[in-house]
Amino acid sequence: MSDSQALRDSFALVGKSGDEVPRYFYSYLFLIAPEVRPMFPVAMGAQRDRLVAALGRIVAEADDPDRLVPYLQQLGRDHRRFQVVVQHYEAVGQALLATLAYFLGEAWTPELQRGWTEAYTLVARTMVQAAEADGVVNPAWWNAEVVRHEQRGFDIAVLTLRLDQQMAYLAGQSVMVEAPMLPSTWRSFTPANPQRADRTVELHVRAVDGGLVSPALVYGLRQGDVLRLGAPVGDRLTLRPSDGRDLVLIAGGTGLAPLRALVEEIARHGRQRRVDLFVGARDTHGLYDLPALRQLAQAHPWLRITPLVGADAGTVDNRSLAGPVLRAATWSGCSFYVCGSPAMVSATVRDLADAGIPHDLLHFEDAR
Repeated sequence: MSDSQALRDSFALVGKSGDEVPRYFYSYLFLIAPEVRPMFPVAMGAQRDRLVAALGRIVAEADDPDRLVPYLQQLGRDHRRFQVVVQHYEAVGQALLATLAYFLGEAWTPELQRGWTEAYTLVARTMVQAAEADGVVNPAWWNAEVVRHEQRGFDIAVLTLRLDQQMAYLAGQSVMVEAPMLPSTWRSFTPANPQRADRTVELHVRAVDGGLVSPALVYGLRQGDVLRLGAPVGDRLTLRPSDGRDLVLIAGGTGLAPLRALVEEIARHGRQRRVDLFVGARDTHGLYDLPALRQLAQAHPWLRITPLVGADAGTVDNRSLAGPVLRAATWSGCSFYVCGSPAMVSATVRDLADAGIPHDLLHFEDAR
């Protein structure tokens, strides 16, 4: 991109205005292109955060096309579920330039305007091309009928969905989900099973305090309702084809879902490695899937399940599950997969790394 340092410097300057920047951007966008407003949720707080994060990443990686281009391509594919078309990109570009001009004031020079225009043109072109290529092979979204809704405690539900057409995905990948009662509000969930021939997908959902989508899925969803699922994304929690190492899987709460999918994927292809799955919960009610896990362990001698409850599952001040895992064995040469709340993942990965587990053997999704 042209003069990427100038883009970074100007973006940092604009960023000093805080939340007012995305507020201005979206107000301007909805004024010049009111038809795009239904694409966005009623509550815009999270959307504003995502905008700033995306722009920050784009300017930060402007000189690293090997990282930036795949990110932009994924953004373009993701935006298909909103039915974004080329004209919408033009409106977004106009709103972006107007926002930068407003907050930079006299610092908004013709050179800076030209640099941002060229940069945005490249970003939009990359996203559009990726969306068009994806449209040849995938739908904009999958319709997923709720065939079973199991309440597993007050705030946890296990949903079994049947897709209207096959979705090709890897165990450990996540999908964006939209509930019928909350149009244009999408949240990420990871299937608890690998791809199945019958097109069923299992989701594990805990109602998050103050959340929108997760409480709707736990308390408001009924059999026969139809969700929308976006395209599968991510590779941090997927199995490495060339890596036949034994696995240590560490789950907190509904972070169990992708790790259970990994277990089922391994079982499908025959015994290849030893797998130790540690499942942490605040209390026994949080071990919502233990019967199914024990059935898997009975069927597959290479799988061992270890519940971690109470003190073993950490405290409010220390959410790490590393302690009891490290005390259980030496785990030499094993790959570790960690999934759960951001606090639990951060603390557990930190403690595993401090204990000498090599970084390339630690697999987890960071908050980025």
